[in-house]
Amino acid sequence: MRKPLIAVLLAGAFLSLNAHALDLLQVYQEAQAADAVFASARAAAAAGREREAQGRAGLLPVVGVSGSYNRTDAENFEVGGFSRPDTDFSSRGYTISLSQPLFRLANWEQYQQGKLSVAASEAQFAQARQDLIVRVAQAYFDVLASQDALASVQAQKTAITEQLASAKRNFEVGTATITDTHEAQARYDLVLAQEFAAQNDLEIKRSALQQIIGKPAGALATLRPGIRLNSPEPATLDNWVQSAEQQNFGVIGQQLALEIAQREIKRSRAGHYPTVDLVASRNHTNQSGSTQTPGVGTTGDTNSIGVQWNIPIFSGYAVTSRVREAIALEERSRADLENARRTAAQGARQAFLGVNAGLAQVRALEAAEVSSQSALESNRLGYQVGVRINIDVLNAQQQLFSTRRDLSRARYDTIVNGLRLKAAAGVLKEEDLVQVNALLQQ
Repeated sequence: MRKPLIAVLLAGAFLSLNAHALDLLQVYQEAQAADAVFASARAAAAAGREREAQGRAGLLPVVGVSGSYNRTDAENFEVGGFSRPDTDFSSRGYTISLSQPLFRLANWEQYQQGKLSVAASEAQFAQARQDLIVRVAQAYFDVLASQDALASVQAQKTAITEQLASAKRNFEVGTATITDTHEAQARYDLVLAQEFAAQNDLEIKRSALQQIIGKPAGALATLRPGIRLNSPEPATLDNWVQSAEQQNFGVIGQQLALEIAQREIKRSRAGHYPTVDLVASRNHTNQSGSTQTPGVGTTGDTNSIGVQWNIPIFSGYAVTSRVREAIALEERSRADLENARRTAAQGARQAFLGVNAGLAQVRALEAAEVSSQSALESNRLGYQVGVRINIDVLNAQQQLFSTRRDLSRARYDTIVNGLRLKAAAGVLKEEDLVQVNALLQQ
């Protein structure tokens, strides 16, 4: 009665653990809130959105108010035998000024640069969002791959332990040689070392995932057994490369950077052009007495409005130098754009080939798993009837577990390469992560 109760409790604990296992979408949502790299990109995007308002400010009027208050104490003094009494007086005033640019080409170009900078910030933030999706998926499936590798090693250790015990029994009854025992013992020692390495690798992969979400991940949902991975759509490489060269957010960001650099050339050349401003002011003064007319105050208002222009003549070749600098930076931006296009195209090629190679590898390893299982069963049967030796069974076991480990790794790599392909093409969205999440056991 006690053993069934313990079994029920263990089964309940296992089901509870699975019920609270995090899936890929939940990990991504936690990463959005906790990942430091994504938080930095989000803050940079918020800062970049202010560039348009800052550029527009150069086209809007500037209004200012200034004022002053002074108090004077004059002591009595004598001049030519005449004396004056002590005099105290004060003066105060204020000025309201307005300046509205009418023609300032540099300010207009700066406003256009501000709008382009906002678009560039949004492109960089979209790139950061795609990078987060790929980083989360990579870290998530790295943990699953390490778990599978550890489980494979532990299953192999269990099988070798049974084979070692069988070899010892057969040696004791005289149906096998000591060689079988030594071979099984050597394999056991080796798999024990592999288990320690697999446990260490799992901890490293979990730490990498923890770095993204800011806390230990706990149990993770695993892939459903027998899943079928789909080929990329469209199925031609040229379409993906073309999309990468045009829609990749890194390419879009560099295109905007080139336009900003071209606007900078115009803004620098504007240093040769005149500027025209509309200016207006109102000045109010109030003075209570003076040394000449004690006790008599004066009040005055002055209003003015007009147009102010300025024509630059010579500035020590500073404007010319800034123009040459802007032209050189425009050439650098053009080269950076070409490099971004090539990088995006190469990333799309690698991911596309990785997906197709991964699909082929998965199909081959699935067939190899079936063959390896059959080979193991045949070798076990042959060992029991005496036509196979112990090393044959051990080799068949190792081949089966290695095939299963490689199969799980190939599936994870194919899924991640599919996400990388869409990211390189600039079409990766959160909906794609939802589709991958549907492959997990809920």
